[in-house]
Amino acid sequence: MTSILLLVGVVLLLGVVLTVGLVSSRSRGAGRPARPVPGVDYTPGTGDDATVPRDTPLRTVDRVDSALLSDVQAPDLGHEQAFPALIGERGLDVPEPTAGRLTRLRARLSQSQTTLGRGLFALISRDTLDDATWEEVEDTLLTSDMGVTATTELVTRLKTMVRVDGVRTAGELRGLLREELVTLLGRDLDRSLRTLPHADRPAVVLVVGVNGTGKTTTCGKLARVLVADGRSVVLGAADTFRAAAADQLETWGSRVGAETVRGPEGGDPASIAFDAVKRGIEVKADTVLIDTAGRLHTKTGLMDELGKVKRVVEKHGAVDETLLVLDATTGQNGVVQARMFTELVEVTGIVLTKLDGTAKGGIVVAVQRELGIPVKLIGLGEGPDDLAPFEPEAFADALLGDEAAL
Repeated sequence: MTSILLLVGVVLLLGVVLTVGLVSSRSRGAGRPARPVPGVDYTPGTGDDATVPRDTPLRTVDRVDSALLSDVQAPDLGHEQAFPALIGERGLDVPEPTAGRLTRLRARLSQSQTTLGRGLFALISRDTLDDATWEEVEDTLLTSDMGVTATTELVTRLKTMVRVDGVRTAGELRGLLREELVTLLGRDLDRSLRTLPHADRPAVVLVVGVNGTGKTTTCGKLARVLVADGRSVVLGAADTFRAAAADQLETWGSRVGAETVRGPEGGDPASIAFDAVKRGIEVKADTVLIDTAGRLHTKTGLMDELGKVKRVVEKHGAVDETLLVLDATTGQNGVVQARMFTELVEVTGIVLTKLDGTAKGGIVVAVQRELGIPVKLIGLGEGPDDLAPFEPEAFADALLGDEAAL
């Protein structure tokens, strides 16, 4: 009898324990829905990709259509500078007009003004102009990379006018210097950019140069110059060797609504250049700008490849402009580089970059005299609109400074 009572007690005790555990579990889970299974109970979303792989690849930022920006409204923060990329039609930049741009950028030449223009003025305005002073004048001009021939010519003319014509006052000296500098800079050279479209195709501009001169940046800034003048532009990213060169160019183009034609990294540059012109014809663009890979002027293979790019592009028609980008800080070495490029392709214009904060303003004279090719554009800073059409008069005024300050 005792055994039976003991067995019943154990069974009752187990029943109580199980009941208490079940009630406790239900109380902890009360109000909490069961966790759904991705792909079974719902379509997988963010965070579920690892559980149920997506069939469609995610769209990256660079694949977002810029036209979508037109539907985005910038929050009202009380001023128009909150989100400048979203202000205005399609959120595009509005480049500065090119007219008088060099005049507005005169401050960029402040250091050159001090070392070249003002230094030269200080020398020839001395009370006594002896041989030692004229040697200092020559040294100043040579230091500015003006070149031996141009320096000798300018000093000879200055000696004649100061000694024979009796030019002595500050105003007369400034006027004399300005006139001679403008003459050396080439007042009558044709500096126009041939970027107007033909009847059946756009104008084609080929941008060439050595590594590190700023070709891709120049292409982007030139696109802004053309857009500011009312032109439609297609960019060709034919620099397939430098990492991210195509991305950089595409970024420049997207800011002003210019389409960029690109290919795979390490692809054939000539093929991409050909496709860029083809695309320009299809969309009836005004101008196609082709950015080429930087190459040392001593590398025969790369230089030959540049010739191939030009020949392939010309299957659509002649190249209208071939712009050679030179770094102003390289001095006379830039002239040597330029001469090598002109032997391979017909260079029609020079773009001098990094002229801001340099004492090498005389390189403009040297390049033009040595090559017979006009400087058409100059870079005076890192800002997006710091590329300016070259104007001899404005450049001379910037070198010499304000007349009131003399």
